[in-house]
Amino acid sequence: MKLLRKLLSRLRGEQNIDKLVRRGLKIGKGCKLGSCTIDPSHCFHITIGDNVTFGPGVHILAHDASTKLFLNYTRVANVSIGNNVFIGAHSIVLPGVTIGDNVIVGAGSVVTRDIPSESVAVGAPARVIKTLADFLETKKKELSADNMFDEEYTFRNPDFSVDQRQELVDTCKKTGFAYVK
Repeated sequence: MKLLRKLLSRLRGEQNIDKLVRRGLKIGKGCKLGSCTIDPSHCFHITIGDNVTFGPGVHILAHDASTKLFLNYTRVANVSIGNNVFIGAHSIVLPGVTIGDNVIVGAGSVVTRDIPSESVAVGAPARVIKTLADFLETKKKELSADNMFDEEYTFRNPDFSVDQRQELVDTCKKTGFAYVK
């Protein structure tokens, strides 16, 4: 069974994080890395703090081979990702970048330079658009009894019903969005 899971994981293109750690990747506690790509040949240049979440398809690169063809050298640099960081789906973090603590990087962002702690950054290239406190204050104002749902409204609930799914869809139609615990 373990061999089958390993084979399926490899076919899906998923990385073996334990192998990367043995190669020198530093990773903190409570991380949820999903189906990401962490530079396998230079993972020892990468440090990931505690409670970091990567959306699907995130790439963390510690090398830039664009110089290899012309200079016969590949540029490498350290990458540091702080504690309590969320990096949205299909974002790319390039070599030499430091992302501070308590940061949100929006989906599809290309992080080409440092992102300070307590901020929200989006875009290609990623730029800081507001403080984390301002972002969270805006989102808190959006919460209401009409658009908040608990874990029963997720696939973590084995009895997640068609009616519950429809209720979420209808709420999104009515209010524009919903919040699920």
